[in-house]
Amino acid sequence: MWLSNSSVGRKVVMSVTGIALILFLTFHMAMNLVALVSASGYNAVCEFLGANWYALVATIGLAALFVIHIIYAFWLTMQNRRARGAEHYAVTERRKEVEWASQNMLVLGLIVILGLILHLVNFWSKMQLPELMHQLGMHTDMMTLAYAADGVHHIANTFANPVFAILYLVWLAALWFHLTHGFWSAMQTLGWNNKVWINRWQCISNIYSTIVVACFALVVVVFYIKSLI
Repeated sequence: MWLSNSSVGRKVVMSVTGIALILFLTFHMAMNLVALVSASGYNAVCEFLGANWYALVATIGLAALFVIHIIYAFWLTMQNRRARGAEHYAVTERRKEVEWASQNMLVLGLIVILGLILHLVNFWSKMQLPELMHQLGMHTDMMTLAYAADGVHHIANTFANPVFAILYLVWLAALWFHLTHGFWSAMQTLGWNNKVWINRWQCISNIYSTIVVACFALVVVVFYIKSLI
């Protein structure tokens, strides 16, 4: 199949799944900002996105996109390293036009994955998962279930811990580098890369990544400061 047998096809899969994940990040960022202005409003969104069928379908679809993106990322990385062969070790100086993020996408991706695991442990396992287990008739701690839709409670508890606050900020920094390269690179792969638009996409990529990551970081910092007051 072209999407898996050719290098271009694999890059297309990476680009499409990456753009889909970027759209989810935009939604998640907007949702998190609600927590800063209205606890009840944020919790209402959390309740709406509980263990309902549409939320579960979206979660499964999102997980599939993420897994495919990771698999193809490793696949392309290994392919590129094999293609370079001995030349990879012969290069002692990188071209100035090759940005740092593009040279370290695998490492940045690994940090993003570890951050995602931390995020799932701190939030998904305490929110949607207990509701799902309860619906399936599985044993669920009633206290955990009672707070399943209280997203503000979980945000406040998580970011009151300075270790978690720092880890999330490190995660977000890695995500920023990953996005600044990944966004415009996806557009380039999909063919929107003429001499005029490639520079524009790079600019848009930097602006978008900065806004999204800054908004996520704002939630972390604000709730950490609130815990100190």
